[in-house]
Amino acid sequence: MEIYNLIKNGLNASQLRSETIANNIANVNTPDYKRKYVSFEETLDDINNVGKIEVKEDNTTSVRSDGNNVDLENEKVNQAANTLMYNGLVSITNIKLTMAKSVITGR
Repeated sequence: MEIYNLIKNGLNASQLRSETIANNIANVNTPDYKRKYVSFEETLDDINNVGKIEVKEDNTTSVRSDGNNVDLENEKVNQAANTLMYNGLVSITNIKLTMAKSVITGR
């Protein structure tokens, strides 16, 4: 059951990352908005040590003169990569469930 918990936490992190990226895209024209991010590597450490996934703020230099540091193209790439990660986790889950069903039914 350990693998299912790991997959579940990965799916939760991926969902949070997707919501965070969508929020960044929605605020692309908001002055002084600082992009937020969820790092999977840091998320896995947090899950193993604390059990909490956090959204962090990127306080690097501004991309634009209005203080906003959201780069729309970068956010789109991050969203596409996150979608691939999520779909991969769903595929792994389906494979594991198919294997378990096969063992239970003997087929």
